[in-house]
Amino acid sequence: MKVSSIGLGTQTMPGNLYGPVTSRKDMVTLIRTAVDQGVTFFDTAEAYGPFESERIVGDALRPVRDDVVIASKFGWNIDPDTGAVTGLNSRPDHIRRAVDGMLKRLRTDHIDLLYQHRVDPTVPIEDVADTVKDLMAQGKVLHWGLSEPGLQTIRRAHAVQPLTAIQNEYSTLWRGPEDKVLPLCEELGIGFVCWAPLGMGFTTGTMSPYFRFTEDDRRTVFPRNSQDNLAANMPLVQLLQDWAVRKGATPAQIDLAWLLAQKPWIVPIPSTTRLSHLLENIGAEEVRFSPAELQELTAAVARITIHGDRLPPAALAMTGVEAPTR
Repeated sequence: MKVSSIGLGTQTMPGNLYGPVTSRKDMVTLIRTAVDQGVTFFDTAEAYGPFESERIVGDALRPVRDDVVIASKFGWNIDPDTGAVTGLNSRPDHIRRAVDGMLKRLRTDHIDLLYQHRVDPTVPIEDVADTVKDLMAQGKVLHWGLSEPGLQTIRRAHAVQPLTAIQNEYSTLWRGPEDKVLPLCEELGIGFVCWAPLGMGFTTGTMSPYFRFTEDDRRTVFPRNSQDNLAANMPLVQLLQDWAVRKGATPAQIDLAWLLAQKPWIVPIPSTTRLSHLLENIGAEEVRFSPAELQELTAAVARITIHGDRLPPAALAMTGVEAPTR
């Protein structure tokens, strides 16, 4: 599957993650502007909203459906009437119902890339893979992937139905995938999609030790965003700012360009609700590092210790999970 080098995440567009957005109409316009600017890869999930992100994406991309790639995710037990989320659910019958709901909200007859949002510790991954395989045979799904899975779960899923992509958090702020996940993707020929490629805003340089989140901003519960940890992690921001001056770019563009320089099969999907940020993110494609510069920047990033876990305890416990055997 081929997509633009930088995609667009839409998790923040319903306005209940980092705070309210200007309007739903503006979000539709933003997505259409991204298409006009050459973005072909759009990431959503039934859990974003819930449901509203998919509706926004469906409305925005319907006129150009054949020219873009839409990715969405199943895996949560979501009440279709209230939107209440009550844990994980990747049982085969639930996956089928979830996909039918996605197709309606996305106003399409197929999903280009369907992820399991999180591994369900009660359902064998082989059952999940068989179900997706059936959906692919029906033409409802073209490719599939996993988000934040365990390593053996990747291998087992791939053996039943080859995976197209793994989606994990990855940026200069969180480099965990480099140890085992990225080598496994390279071994198996699986693409890698980076969520939170800008550290949820941290690597853009807009935060400081005095930054305060509003009450409706969910980033307040992330350990690395505590006041002490924000201050302790500022050396990374300073490094990105120094390189931004050096390369005539912005800190966000340096972070995204660094990701793009790692492997040709790595695709970041920064989420934004502002046109200026969209254009800034796309501009990262113009930033280039020589081999010596890339080595220098990577070594400098590696010398910086990041303080605080990347996710709250409950969310962190859902990453790297191995599915039960069948």
